[in-house]
Amino acid sequence: MSGLRRGWSDTTPLLDQRHRSLSNSHTKRRPHSVILEMTSAVNDPTPSRSGPVFLGVDVGTGSARAGLFDESGKLLGSASSPIQIWKDGDCVEQSSTDIWHAICAAVKSACSLAKVAGQEVTSVGFAATCSLVAVDSDGSPVSVSWNGDSRRNIIVWMDHRAVKQAEKINSCNSPVLQYCGGAVSPEMQPPKLLWVKENLQESWSMVFRWMDLSDWLSYRATGDDTRSLCTTVCKWTYLGHAHMQQKNEKDRDMEACGWDDDFWEEIGLGDLIDGHHAKIGRSVAFPGHPLGSGLTPAAAKELGLVEGTPVGTSLIDAHAGGVGVMASVPELASEAKEDDEEAICRRMVLVCGTSTCHMAVSQSKLFIPGVWGPYWSAMVPEFWLTEGGQSATGALLDSIIENHVASPSLANRAASRNISVFELLNGILESMTHEKKSSFLAALTEDVHVLPDFHGNRSPMADPKAKGIICGLTLDTSEQQLALLYLATLQGIAYGTRHIVEHCNAHGHKIETLLACGGLAKNPLFLQQHADIIGCPIILPRENESVLLGAAILGAVAAKKYSTLIDAMKALNAAGQVIHPSKDPKVKKYHDAKYSIFRGLYEQQVSQRSLMAQALS
Repeated sequence: MSGLRRGWSDTTPLLDQRHRSLSNSHTKRRPHSVILEMTSAVNDPTPSRSGPVFLGVDVGTGSARAGLFDESGKLLGSASSPIQIWKDGDCVEQSSTDIWHAICAAVKSACSLAKVAGQEVTSVGFAATCSLVAVDSDGSPVSVSWNGDSRRNIIVWMDHRAVKQAEKINSCNSPVLQYCGGAVSPEMQPPKLLWVKENLQESWSMVFRWMDLSDWLSYRATGDDTRSLCTTVCKWTYLGHAHMQQKNEKDRDMEACGWDDDFWEEIGLGDLIDGHHAKIGRSVAFPGHPLGSGLTPAAAKELGLVEGTPVGTSLIDAHAGGVGVMASVPELASEAKEDDEEAICRRMVLVCGTSTCHMAVSQSKLFIPGVWGPYWSAMVPEFWLTEGGQSATGALLDSIIENHVASPSLANRAASRNISVFELLNGILESMTHEKKSSFLAALTEDVHVLPDFHGNRSPMADPKAKGIICGLTLDTSEQQLALLYLATLQGIAYGTRHIVEHCNAHGHKIETLLACGGLAKNPLFLQQHADIIGCPIILPRENESVLLGAAILGAVAAKKYSTLIDAMKALNAAGQVIHPSKDPKVKKYHDAKYSIFRGLYEQQVSQRSLMAQALS
């Protein structure tokens, strides 16, 4: 998944302000700068705390972040440190060493900001993008890059080098594929592993452990190689439901018995079976399971914390966002007579960042073509997870804006007013609505339509070859035209979410409420368009940092402050604002028409692709 954007008004790039584009093929190493964020509670010069303090760490696509929360789930303070990223075409890579240094900087700064001493930190939890880490027997990085640079030992989640390997795996029709929507994505780990074996034999022979990034973080912190059901089930084809018979056992540290050896043999990776799957995970546990003896002496010193501090089994960042927000319902709704387990199954969490993940849980397994899952216990223990997604949302909006000729002048105006480009564009659209005497803002895009599949379609078409489409371009290069293109792109993203929600409901879900978190969820226009287009209310959490809270919850459970992950969610989640869909029937009629065009754009693309394939055959 997904890297998560720090904030919708945040224009901090992946590298630095002067090199926003990912098109650079390499980067220079620079010291870790730290961005500090605080809540009003931190302004108290003499804070007094007698309760626990939970630390959550999240590694997104562009930064490592740390946040401290009290026992009510209130953010005490947070800090962020940028991380390196390299991009060469479809290859996107990072460094685990660089990421760990960034985490240490962020944790120390967050503690300093929140006036929390290391010994006051009760527990630690990690979340990260679903990127693939390669290390040798000493834990040192092994290159996954064409150029052999040992620093570059991570294949980032968004990397699409393994499209052909994904097609090869999918042609096998293994039974495990039915648990990931019928097909693996090039963003999952088996295709990436196969690519390395086929292209980097020396690296393949050197790797002692292949790990999801969040699992590597917890391993680096504790020395315990127990993997998470979240990562292994969602990205590695591990069959978590193999443990259903053990779900009531008190000891949830489990021998990995959900690997399908026939699958690995069939796709040409049978050597990963060796040593009871030592390279990919011999032990798998529920999210929040206590790892080892907590922080090792070395990790504690590096983080500025105390040796033995409990650490919980990790989550993918988007899934941590789900844990941090799924129980954030208004008080009146939570007092309803409906059974809690039934209520949680009527919600979908949108974790909106560089990409967007759409997550819903159910009490029974639901097989949905083109949508990942059903994944047992991959987010909320003992529930089946359905995971949809859009591979480029925040990244797409950035690209649309930055590649327009009016972008530099717009950015300068936004900077002079000390607001984000998004805020400025939203204001331009409001003015245009009045000037054109449009009955509602969304109607400005009646002639502009966007299919947002600029990085393929993750769900529900599961088509990594899909391309983006912009329909309705003119020679106009004004800021107003850019504002229209921005709005049409934002709407296209929302139509994609509507497609996912409708598809899930057609296959057994009963989603009627959305909960949103992540950077894009701080953009009111993004939220209102989604509410209007999908026709569902959208609940925001009280705390903006839902991913950090979800990670912190993992540590809280590991420290035995709560008996279950769900209990911790109920205690630490809290609702904020609710965005309701428009009641104007004209708005619904308009969006229904545009949604029909949206669906038709993809159908036209498939037809065109077929015609061109025939012409070139």
